[in-house]
Amino acid sequence: MDRSNQTSPMVQFILLGLSAHPKLEKTFFVLILLMYLVILLGNGVLILVTILDPRLHTPMYFFLGNLSFLDICYTTSSVPLVLDGFLTPRKTISFSGCAIQMFLSFAMGATECVLLGMMAFDRYVAICNPLRYPIVMSKAAYVPMATSSWAAGIANSVVQTSQAMQLPFCGDNVINHFSCEILAVLKLACADISINVISMVVSNVIFLGVPVLFIFISYVFIIATILRIPSAEGRKKAFSTCSAHLTVVLVFYGTILFMYGKPKSKDPLGADKQDLADKLTSLFYGVVTPMLNPIIYSLRNKDVKAAVRNLVRQKHLTE
Repeated sequence: MDRSNQTSPMVQFILLGLSAHPKLEKTFFVLILLMYLVILLGNGVLILVTILDPRLHTPMYFFLGNLSFLDICYTTSSVPLVLDGFLTPRKTISFSGCAIQMFLSFAMGATECVLLGMMAFDRYVAICNPLRYPIVMSKAAYVPMATSSWAAGIANSVVQTSQAMQLPFCGDNVINHFSCEILAVLKLACADISINVISMVVSNVIFLGVPVLFIFISYVFIIATILRIPSAEGRKKAFSTCSAHLTVVLVFYGTILFMYGKPKSKDPLGADKQDLADKLTSLFYGVVTPMLNPIIYSLRNKDVKAAVRNLVRQKHLTE
């Protein structure tokens, strides 16, 4: 087989999505569209208030603004493609389009892992070393921390995407997914993918394992410090400053663990059902977490709620 033309930019991939379940497509189109609009609105409002309200010009809200922007970028890299797929009989994507979509989603996912670790460090310093907080978490520190999170995520995505798209692809190039998910794309390669697998394992250790360990250690110290606070009111106030971040971390990593940690079915009929469940879980992971983040921070944070009320009040006054 001539493989030289299989890696040409003219190659197209076919996205299966929910092709085997056409009755579900219209339902999920409406559901995912509504969730996407909530993501854009919720995260957009959070970015706006963190920029416009001077009281939110602190490291924690700077990181939160970055997280909201990241969530918008992450969902925008795949959700419009998914929505179009629900309405299109033959769901295709070009080689270059697949590479761009894979790069963006991989970069945003890796960046979020690092950014959550940076936010855990911010909460550790705020609670365990409050007197040194203005010095340790100065603008000269937290801006490079956020920048390095983006740089690390983008660099990792460049490596993973370039390695994947250099492979020769054979056959009908059918991706059993809603978008160009890297594991689904690697299954189509007609070459040895051991280097790609090793690279992804190393990447997962660095971008999943290390941040999780860092967050865990940070919260061990945070909880130990909170428990030493003599008054119940003081403990409640200290915990409230990190409860939103902790909730986001649990939702983010909990969903990943659920997606990749559950056992595979050996029964062919069960495998078909599990394949559908895996794709739907992956789909909702891509929209539920970004949708919940602004809700969690809005409901559990008095400063954000006050800033949103301020923004609404100012809008009414100008009308």
